[in-house]
Amino acid sequence: MKVGVFGGTFDPVHYGHLITAVAVKEIKNLDKIIFIPSFIAPHKIDRSSSSPIHRIEMLKLAIKGISYFDYSDFEIKKKGVSYTIDTLKFLQNTYDDIELIIGYDNLLDFSSWKDPDEILKMIKLVVLKRKVQNEPVEKDKFYYASEIIETPTIDISATAIRKRVKNNLPINFLVPDAVMEYIKHFNLYKD
Repeated sequence: MKVGVFGGTFDPVHYGHLITAVAVKEIKNLDKIIFIPSFIAPHKIDRSSSSPIHRIEMLKLAIKGISYFDYSDFEIKKKGVSYTIDTLKFLQNTYDDIELIIGYDNLLDFSSWKDPDEILKMIKLVVLKRKVQNEPVEKDKFYYASEIIETPTIDISATAIRKRVKNNLPINFLVPDAVMEYIKHFNLYKD
């Protein structure tokens, strides 16, 4: 089975995540996309996010009934800072062919990740082409080892969704209805 691993905070998961994941699945001919919410993302240590329980529950609701989407709560259960290398080692117990899906901005600082060379030995690195303000003049070995693919540009941000909720603005068409109801029910993002 050939799987794509799509990690993130998912606070909340939104249509941008889902549409992009479908595009990657089709472009790369993957059997499954596994969403992995981080407990604490290494690059977001200084920011607080919603409870991991809420984030995983919203993710479950968003992908319910979609056979080629799955999730892993490995990083949530592990607690602490979520390092991709640890998650990939865990997933290798189940999957032989793993493609790690990251955004273009993450590629530009991939060399600062924990054990980036080891990660490249374990997986194929698939990068979502995005517009960036400062295109690197010199590209490193990680850039050349990755496969950059064009996916639809869905300009939805979790930060903007949280801000809209806080300001009592609608989030219809930004998140699945079940996620929107969950946010309302648990009064998320209000303070």
